[in-house]
Amino acid sequence: MAESIVVPRSFRLLEELEKGEKGIGDGTVSYGMDDSDVLMRSWTGTIIGPPNTVHDCRIYCLKIQCSEEYPDKPPVVRFVSRVNMSCVDKNNGMVDSKAFSVLRQWTRNYSMETILSELRREMNSQTNRKLPQPPEGSEF
Repeated sequence: MAESIVVPRSFRLLEELEKGEKGIGDGTVSYGMDDSDVLMRSWTGTIIGPPNTVHDCRIYCLKIQCSEEYPDKPPVVRFVSRVNMSCVDKNNGMVDSKAFSVLRQWTRNYSMETILSELRREMNSQTNRKLPQPPEGSEF
């Protein structure tokens, strides 16, 4: 019977950092580590809104906090840029882990890229694609 190997947190985060620095897919999501964080807890993400939605060409900035239990436990994700979405708290920009399926059904195979890509996909959903948005450039 084959044993699965569990990659240590620091190796996993270094792998994610390298991937984030090289660029992801079509460039509509990106992420990197905050410079001052040697423990690799504090990350910044960016999402370019999907076309043909109210989010079209908007640039959204997010903060991602990875605890010592990451990737076994999901990170805490918060929009810095104001956004109106069904899974985001309108008062502080926190992504609601109960309303956002990736955080609710988290597995260690998910990554920061998964979160950002799925948030972008959520922007394009029937629920969120036409919601009125705060002025571009406003922050929580």
